[in-house]
Amino acid sequence: MAAQEQYEELARQLSALGAVKRGLSRSLPQDCSPATAMLLALLKQHGDMRMSRLGELLGIDASVTSRHVAYAAERGWIDRQPDPLDKRSRQLSLTPSGGALLEEVSARYTQALATCLQDWSDADVGHLIGLMTRLRESFGECRPRLAPQHHPAEHTTRTHA
Repeated sequence: MAAQEQYEELARQLSALGAVKRGLSRSLPQDCSPATAMLLALLKQHGDMRMSRLGELLGIDASVTSRHVAYAAERGWIDRQPDPLDKRSRQLSLTPSGGALLEEVSARYTQALATCLQDWSDADVGHLIGLMTRLRESFGECRPRLAPQHHPAEHTTRTHA
């Protein structure tokens, strides 16, 4: 197990990755936020899904998910259709223009990474990929589980004097 000082330094380095993410975000098309790019990527990866499932995958609440979905739908990147199993729900799908945008985002991200890491060896990039994959998987195993909700008794016993 790593020493406490190593975990503290790792926490500092992970916090500093915000600058890397912001730098990559600058390579996105002007009207495509990182959240929109993630939404589109999840739809491509997992296929059609309900908004509630998308919110779970994004780790955000329903109102925020709804705003992101509305934004992407207004631009024609996703389609919202009534869910055949539950007409109250919406089934989301990636449109051809959303797929094209996602390809552009991927190309821009790849180019930005290639430019910034041009002095890295293939082995170093591969090592980083392996370590980041392992880190992400470790956090997946550590996700907090929701504790079962305990409801107080509906009624209490009263004693009369």
